Parts: sequence; structure tokens; C-alpha cells
Amino acid sequence: MTQISYSNEYEALSLADKQIHVERNNQAIAAIPPNFQFVTQGALTVAVAPSDPPISFYAKDAKTAIGADPDFALAIAESLGLDLKLIPITWIDWSLGLTSKKYDVVLANIGVTEERKAKFDFSTYRLGLHGFYVKNSSKITSIVEPKDAAGLRIIVGAGTNQERILLRWNEALAAKNLPPIKLQYYDDGAISLLAIQSDRADVIVQPNAQLVYLAARDGNIRSVGTLSAGWPDRSDVAVVTRKNSGLADAITLAINGLIQEGSYQKILDTWYLGEEALKVSETNPPGLPVEK
Repeated sequence: MTQISYSNEYEALSLADKQIHVERNNQAIAAIPPNFQFVTQGALTVAVAPSDPPISFYAKDAKTAIGADPDFALAIAESLGLDLKLIPITWIDWSLGLTSKKYDVVLANIGVTEERKAKFDFSTYRLGLHGFYVKNSSKITSIVEPKDAAGLRIIVGAGTNQERILLRWNEALAAKNLPPIKLQYYDDGAISLLAIQSDRADVIVQPNAQLVYLAARDGNIRSVGTLSAGWPDRSDVAVVTRKNSGLADAITLAINGLIQEGSYQKILDTWYLGEEALKVSETNPPGLPVEK
């Protein structure tokens, strides 16, 4: 079995000795359609988007993709009795490359939506969570519903699911005559974190995976709550395959095998993502509805 060589020079982490290998999953292998044409015979070609630690990013050699998604890609490939071929891509290109058969699957922090399900198949492998984070000395202890955020200055990305959710929260606050959330927008992540530390903002909300890594790396912010990526709807993160290719069911079986034998949780815990664990992987579950 081909192994992926990781650099010891992780960005604030040294996990070269923690790479997890798994056994073949014969049930999952039997579910691979006999006529499925892999991009490379005997290998699973997986697209990852190295940009955001700890999901997927480059080691300091600037060429080795590391993170939770590359580790899951390796575990899934080994479960299917295949070598792993990783292809780094930019996130915006994932759908075109998958459709044109440049790779077999995509692991790039992609949430399940009803619109995407019309064109692709999904095998879920992580909860899609957004995280509310504050600086360590903040008096804010918990944000779980709109009233907890009333009047707070919250940094959010423009056009994101987080922004859409907070705008809904403001509608709920207005209905109860409570102060609205004061949304703040920054183009630069470092400036956003500086705004939290300098008290120009109270809270930052982003995909939880990104912030939990920064909290572990820098030690100056902490979580005060999480919410579903599609609140109040659910949108889990999934492995994406071509529609009706037949590979999704095999991958779902592989992921459930990893869950049952424990490697799944080990991978998540390695990258500080333990709270995003699913109890079971599903093929094409309900996703985020189309915006009206």
C-alpha cells in the first residue's frame, strides 16, 4: 500500500508519527460497482483544497497537503483496498473537475445542499458546525440562541451561511424588541482576530473547524458555542462523488467501518475536531434547502 509522506514541519503541530492506517473493509470493497472506472487503476484519486487548517493545508514544504481531509482520504482509500492519489485544487474548481473526471472524489469541506444533490452524490463524514469564539478574557460564556447574542458586535464573513443565520437571528431579536446583533465585516482573517483582541469586536463566527485550530495553536481565543451550518436546517460535511456513479454507497460503508473500529474518531481528535463526529455516515441525507 502506498503511503503518503507527511512533513514533520507542521504549522504549530508535529503529527508525522500519528498518521492513521486502516485495514481493508471487504463489505465496502464489494460495494464498488464492477464497471466503475477509476481515474488511475488501483488508486483512489481524491481532490483536496489546501487552504484552511486543520481541514487541509500545506506543510512547510509548501507541497504536501496535510490535515483532516487528507487523513480521511487515506483512510477511505485503504478501506477500499486502493492506493491514494491526492490532487490539490482550489475550492472553486471542485465541481468542474469532478464532473470532467479529473478525480474520483472530492474531500474539501463541502456541505450537503439540496441544490448540489441534484448534480452529485454525498457520503457524510463530519458535522457542519459554525463556532462562536471570544478572546480568553471575555465575560461572554455561552451563545446558543439569538437572545444570547443581542447587542453583541460579531465579526462574520459577507455572503456566508454564518451571515445568513445571524440575519435570521436579528429578525428574531426584532420580534422580541431586543437589541440587534451588530455585524462587522473584515477582508483579512488576521485583522479579524486582532479586532477581537483589541476589543473592537466581541465575537467572531466562522466554520468551527477553522477556529478550533486557531484556538489550539495560539491559545488566546476560546469557544462559547456552536450551531449547525444550516441553522435551523442541517448541512453535514460530505465526501462528494459523481451523480449515480455508484461509488457513494461504497464510501459510506467505508466511513461507517472507520466509525465502528475507532479510526474515525482518532482522525478527528488528531485535528481537534472531535465535537464534529457523526454517529453514522449517510448517503445523500437531507441537505440545506434552496434559498427562496
